[in-house]
Amino acid sequence: MSVPGHEDAGVFIMLEMRWRSTACSNEDWLTRKEAVMASNEVAECCPRFDPGPWDGTERDWQDKRFVKDRVRSFFHIPINFGAVMVRNMKKIEAAGAKLDDMIVLSDENSLWGADVYISVAREVPNADNVTLSGTFVSKAFEGPYQHVHKWIEETKSFVASRGQQIRRLFCYYTTCPKCAKKYGKNYVVILAQV
Repeated sequence: MSVPGHEDAGVFIMLEMRWRSTACSNEDWLTRKEAVMASNEVAECCPRFDPGPWDGTERDWQDKRFVKDRVRSFFHIPINFGAVMVRNMKKIEAAGAKLDDMIVLSDENSLWGADVYISVAREVPNADNVTLSGTFVSKAFEGPYQHVHKWIEETKSFVASRGQQIRRLFCYYTTCPKCAKKYGKNYVVILAQV
């Protein structure tokens, strides 16, 4: 969900939901909102993304390693994505399993949650270690998150035009919202397992 002219609206909605659930004062709410706005001044944490290798291409993964976790959502708007990433990145870094070209996939399998897959170099203790194998067709898109449904439909048409059938879909959110804003580009890759 986005409000025209307010790129952080989703974050504020999530904060407001927490505010209502914790019954904090209006002053606390304003302080939290100001903290989110000020945090946009932080240097980027995500590398600049090149969509070329991901647009209209096919890749074969054989036992590609990931740490899997679950994010709570409200109508596909993630509520605790940041906390899930922080928790898992601590484990991944402690295990020396962080990849320079790490990818984070989301399987949006419910209005109320999504499975998140974080690519890793090796098994991570005390984490749900999984592997993905198969052929994946990918399409890269640029624009606001609200267009994901449209991009999924375009990916479905692209895969069908190749005479293939989709077994499973993943979204690869290539940069965090802060870095997307800083770079002026918000790339999302839709991966279709065929």
